[in-house]
Amino acid sequence: MNHVLIAAMSEAGETAESLAVQAEVDPKTAQRWVNPGRTPRPRQRAAVAALLGRSVEDLWPDVLKRREPVWFRRWADIEHEALVLRWFELAWVPGLLQTEAYARATLAGEALSGDAVDELAAARVARQAILRRDPPPLLVAILDEGVLRRTLGGDRALMREQCEHLAACAELPSVQVHIVPESAGMYPGLGGPFILADMPDGARVAHVDGQARAQIIEAAAEVATLDRRWARISGEALPRAQSLELIRKAALTWT
Repeated sequence: MNHVLIAAMSEAGETAESLAVQAEVDPKTAQRWVNPGRTPRPRQRAAVAALLGRSVEDLWPDVLKRREPVWFRRWADIEHEALVLRWFELAWVPGLLQTEAYARATLAGEALSGDAVDELAAARVARQAILRRDPPPLLVAILDEGVLRRTLGGDRALMREQCEHLAACAELPSVQVHIVPESAGMYPGLGGPFILADMPDGARVAHVDGQARAQIIEAAAEVATLDRRWARISGEALPRAQSLELIRKAALTWT
């Protein structure tokens, strides 16, 4: 039996029947979720976790290992152990700060089945549990202002929700979000996104995304190059309070 799920349902005052109604599934389906090895579909997992005030990882601890793409698992482990994550994004909201709807939108146009999109989006959102653990890592995210102005197919509600969520995350003590304003013009971040992770043993590791594949970089000289680039990018970014104000204004433009 999934005793963690049963306890969470009891604490939240929920039953299989009440979860079924809210998750829009058959009651018999919801009743099976307490059985070993039975997990909801990705969209229902996220909904149930939110209803119970738990993370997907808490309720179904094996699901991420089964659902994450094999090529991404090593970085997911690094991300989970890191003390500090410094993340620059040129085109997207960082994965740890995305809503599920936004995560799904970033996968639009890829050669993926509906189920695969569900799995990938749910796994990405589930990674955000590290921001709620005790203690959480320090996440410092720098975004190009263009990220706040770009949506999918004119979906204004999608970006309003995402900007509001980003603003809420930016108020967390362990999260700092900075925006590089459009007025910065050309700056080193135009070379592309990257992440720097500071590990408990003092090691520093980087993740660099690309059109064909992502790379994990451990060579000290290459990490140092990215560190210098981070310093130059952060010099172009607005302070935390001004960045938060800009994010909130962006949310209003999508209403």
